[in-house]
Amino acid sequence: MKQLITTIVKPLVDFPDDIHVMVEESEHRIVYKLAVNPKDIGKVIGKQGSVAKAIRTIVYSAASSHQMKKTYVEIID
Repeated sequence: MKQLITTIVKPLVDFPDDIHVMVEESEHRIVYKLAVNPKDIGKVIGKQGSVAKAIRTIVYSAASSHQMKKTYVEIID
């Protein structure tokens, strides 16, 4: 899933080397925390969160077919 998130975000940003995806896993959920260069935050979130929502939709769809745990994507600044 980390690779999927990186693959989606890489073409959107100006600093692809600054993409970091951290994973926090608990008994019932997995949280993927996406960090990008501060100059790229707006590009990853998009107008009214449209890009972030699209990223989450893709990741949730992929995760639902592979895992039983609830999956979340957070964009951290």
